[in-house]
Amino acid sequence: MQSQVIATTPIPGQKPGTSGLRKKTRVFMGPHYLENYVQSIFDGIGGVAGRTLVLGGDGRYFNDRAVQVILRMAAANGAAKVIVGQNAILSTPAASHLIRSRGTDGGLILSASHNPGGPDEDFGLKYNTPNGGPAPEAVTDRIHQATQVIREYRILEAQDLDLSAPGTARLGEMTVEVVDPVADYAALMERLFDFGAIRRLFAGGFTMIYDAMHAVTGPYAVEILERRLGAAEGTVRNGTPLPDFGGGHPDPNPTWARELYDRMMGDDAPDFGAASDGDGDRNMILGRGIYVSPSDSLALIAAQAHRAPGYRDGLKGVARSMPTSAAVDRVAQAMGLPCYETPTGWKFFGNLLDAGRVTLCGEESFGTGSDHVREKDGLWAVLMWLNILAETGASVRELMTEHWRRFGRNYYSRHDYEAVETERAEAVMDGLRSALPDLPGREVEGLRVAAADEFAYDDPVDGSRSERQGLRILFEGGARAVFRLSGTGTEGATIRLYLEAVETDPARLDRDAAEMLAPVARAAEALSGLRRLTGRAGPDVVT
Repeated sequence: MQSQVIATTPIPGQKPGTSGLRKKTRVFMGPHYLENYVQSIFDGIGGVAGRTLVLGGDGRYFNDRAVQVILRMAAANGAAKVIVGQNAILSTPAASHLIRSRGTDGGLILSASHNPGGPDEDFGLKYNTPNGGPAPEAVTDRIHQATQVIREYRILEAQDLDLSAPGTARLGEMTVEVVDPVADYAALMERLFDFGAIRRLFAGGFTMIYDAMHAVTGPYAVEILERRLGAAEGTVRNGTPLPDFGGGHPDPNPTWARELYDRMMGDDAPDFGAASDGDGDRNMILGRGIYVSPSDSLALIAAQAHRAPGYRDGLKGVARSMPTSAAVDRVAQAMGLPCYETPTGWKFFGNLLDAGRVTLCGEESFGTGSDHVREKDGLWAVLMWLNILAETGASVRELMTEHWRRFGRNYYSRHDYEAVETERAEAVMDGLRSALPDLPGREVEGLRVAAADEFAYDDPVDGSRSERQGLRILFEGGARAVFRLSGTGTEGATIRLYLEAVETDPARLDRDAAEMLAPVARAAEALSGLRRLTGRAGPDVVT
């Protein structure tokens, strides 16, 4: 085996987004593209000589070949060891746990999260730091700088390694340890939750559907839900990970997990329904005849987490991304907990978690997690709900009804305008941004603007500042409209409009969310000209 030094030149556009670099798969498969970016990661973090890394992905198309390239490049760059998931598979939360439990120098995760997979779809790669979380902006900035000056990359000339079974192998001077991707993660879940209580729940006739969406959590869910917890065989649907996710869109929301959603709204619905995304870090929660928004799920978990063994001592604090509804804020205030509002992107929770300021974090984009890892964790959220259901004996609807009576209800929805021409998307944002100073006091669609600004975040731990994190319009009475350009797509721009209205009247807690949010939606359109400027009749996805 010989190490090769390959001459190359910078490739434009290799700037990491909120969670790594995402592009079309064929872009990553282009000459030098993957190699340039991997070498830039290594250079941007100060090299990998003598270091140990974790490596794995969600199994999407090109995952298996990309892992082999990364292994050979790690060896050529002097890495001491790489811990890789069997068949190159690791869910994102499981990778975070491995990084933390093994004390490694970080890891590389191959995933485009909830985006579709396949040769004509999406691929992604990100570096997670030794704390197990996504690289912060200071690190991704260095990686981006490295992509702009790269002149060569190093790679070992060697045959592909067999990753089909756990064991240890050598690649040049580097050790490669292939591990069962599920075992360590399942053991962690068993320490956090009362598996005995959940087993009794299923033994008592409790029924459930878990849609793995032909994505990475299939093997995890089968092992934990069916084998360890005793859920009926077949509880896990679409449980075999496929390179193209079975031709579906592995995003657990009412649009892309429509079959599950419709089943849960039907007369023959089971007691509980859940789904996770491509790499296992997102979740959707449903009960019989009820959909629980991610913001409500976060709030309910904050109020009920003490029922799980791993959280019996209470929470240190909670955090949410700015676009996420303020439902969890109400819980935190009632419980006397610190509550932090951060920009979108799980990396912003990392400092708060590491500093011990918060235990629970969540985003409206179907991501929930705690300090057990440094990523959001879809299956963790499902198990938390099962633990709460087992301990209370209540249904999902009963839990949410009681929660809203106690804390009030934040009606909430997100409207996604996807693949908008970049110039049109920027025109919407720039126009609204320039109007912000004149909005307070203005009345529109029966709502009066109380405040309007562009969100900026000062990290209370390290003092770093993140600006231009979304445009906020706050109305009197607690209603809110937030506009943000998403960084998770691979073409054009996605405008996300977040709508929120607060209701405390007990007689108005069970209304249709679209009905309750209609005035806010009309006001947001009137103030931004969103549909007019984009030429769209309406959003592509509503969640």
